[in-house]
Amino acid sequence: MDVIHTIGRRKTSVARIFLSEGKGEITVNKKGYETYFPTPTLQYKIQQPFALTETQGNYNLKVTVVGGGINGQAEAVRLAISRALCQIDAEHRLVLKPEGLLTRDPRMVERKKFGQKKARKKFQFSKR
Repeated sequence: MDVIHTIGRRKTSVARIFLSEGKGEITVNKKGYETYFPTPTLQYKIQQPFALTETQGNYNLKVTVVGGGINGQAEAVRLAISRALCQIDAEHRLVLKPEGLLTRDPRMVERKKFGQKKARKKFQFSKR
């Protein structure tokens, strides 16, 4: 098996992953994923596609992730891993799709409009 390259996005985060057969080593931006994603919930998000498809410890993962916050980055990596696992075996799609791991979350921060305080908030209006 050669290296599989996929991209995952969430908010303003973009994750590029390179998946190859191995012992389950995961590096994110040249660091171990436990040090890059310190909280257990973020680590669970990274491991979730492997746990659902029962492929933990079968693949090495090299991740480069840029932009956004740490939570958006973790969810971008999760989407990229799910897409890569579907490329390896189409059967994985039947497990990952109902969990919502193959859906690109389109929610983004709304831009600030001119003449306003924020995206929706306006300056105080005085009639008289």
